[in-house]
Amino acid sequence: MGNVIITGAGSGLGKALAKRYVRAGHTIYLSGRDEDKLRSARHEIESEGGVTDTVVCDVTEAASIQEMLKQVDTVDLIINNAGVGIFGELSTYEEEDIDAMLNTNVKGTILLTQAAQPKLEASGGRVLNIISTAGLKGKVNESVYCASKFAVRGFTESLHKEWEDKRIDATAVYMGGMNTPFWENSEHVSNPDKLRTPDEVAEIIFSQDDRRPHLEI
Repeated sequence: MGNVIITGAGSGLGKALAKRYVRAGHTIYLSGRDEDKLRSARHEIESEGGVTDTVVCDVTEAASIQEMLKQVDTVDLIINNAGVGIFGELSTYEEEDIDAMLNTNVKGTILLTQAAQPKLEASGGRVLNIISTAGLKGKVNESVYCASKFAVRGFTESLHKEWEDKRIDATAVYMGGMNTPFWENSEHVSNPDKLRTPDEVAEIIFSQDDRRPHLEI
């Protein structure tokens, strides 16, 4: 059993992963920017007997990450799940849309992984980067989102080589769309109800979390 930090843990896949890993006996640190969502997720998980803590953190800010890591003595697993998706034709993007996706999806993943590396090396831990199939192929109306996910794919594959002789591992997780709040402000997916639930995807990720370099669902 170990300490697990999950970003974007207030809802969707992040919360589902927290519920699944806590059932296996891990202590979960629910991380995100929305304190109310984190508190609600913690209450739900602890009502089922899990051990959790909440840590408000903006992964796009190095100082915020450092403050979070000060609250966790040992780190056995980082799940970089926080993500922003804004969809549409290239001509529709504002600069702030591009910044939001690149800062959270790419910069946030890099900053947290970099800051947590010493603790991961001490524990022989690992990182799961939630990338999605948008990191494997381009998609209509997802040009910037795909660009961000391709970047995380390259980052993760580089870690495979950089960490070859270390006690730590990184896994790139590629999964399709899920029925989550991710789509609430978008018409990009016409019927999210047809997609898999976060709980279903979380179960697959957990069951195949064996330090493999790639996991495609």
